[in-house]
Amino acid sequence: MTAHPLLAELALRAGARAHRTVTTCSCGADILADRADATVVRHADTVAKAHAPGTDPAALAPRLALAAEFPDVLLPPLAATPAELHGRLVTFWPYGAPVDPADPDAAPWEAAGALLGRLHRVPAPAGLPPMRGPAKAAHAVARLAAVGRHPAVAAVLRAWRALPAWARAEAPMPGPGVVCHGDLHLGQLVRHPVPDGPWRLIDVDDLGVGVPAWDLARPAAWYACGLLPPEEWTRFLDAYRSGGGPAVPASGDPWPALDVPARALTVQTAARAVTKSAARRRPLDEVEQCLVDACARMGTVPPQLAADSAK
Repeated sequence: MTAHPLLAELALRAGARAHRTVTTCSCGADILADRADATVVRHADTVAKAHAPGTDPAALAPRLALAAEFPDVLLPPLAATPAELHGRLVTFWPYGAPVDPADPDAAPWEAAGALLGRLHRVPAPAGLPPMRGPAKAAHAVARLAAVGRHPAVAAVLRAWRALPAWARAEAPMPGPGVVCHGDLHLGQLVRHPVPDGPWRLIDVDDLGVGVPAWDLARPAAWYACGLLPPEEWTRFLDAYRSGGGPAVPASGDPWPALDVPARALTVQTAARAVTKSAARRRPLDEVEQCLVDACARMGTVPPQLAADSAK
């Protein structure tokens, strides 16, 4: 195991928590993530997560409370109050089985759509902060702007500047807002209890009040770029609509509501791809180039969408 102090002590905390409930244990820790914005360790049936440096405890608290209150949608935390470790907030969670990336045909698109539909109908509690999706997109673009000379940078930045201010985190999101996940992708779903319990959403760091179409935007962007087959997009959208999700009309064309968020997620994903390729001094791969090409095709956002496209 990597020996930096946070990771080592996080593993110890996860083990201590796990031993409260398990009777037999191999006492090995698995590193699930070790990034600048999150360090996550699993020990038996317990997961410990060190949140990003500077995470606001006043913003994290209502997010944890919401997950605890709606365990049929969100994986509930094991403790309501975060611990502190090496200046980072730490939370504890039950382990859930993730989506298998080696089996794309088994991707739970219906479950993702249905869970979002339920989440978007949850009453927003007092004190829940704004959903952080646009802020994350802005952060990705800021990192891209620092790359400097790269043939793909200009196209991505032009597409970003064509978005309305709210999608760039430069103005409040149009409202009234609903409870949103803020960073929906298949890596945010797990089965609990393992191995074949119901699917639940994880990762509350970006949870908050905002434009519900943002949560549909990543699969919408993949579909628009040709990266998600039409049948999988349809399964996702139909499940969302069947669950009464408010982000799009119950029937008819969903794109007037999805256009701006889908463009924003295309830009965010392309920005991250270009930043990574530049840092590693390698050319863009086929998927990354597809995203950059989509940014290059984006014109100005239609005026009727720029004001407040999301429903």
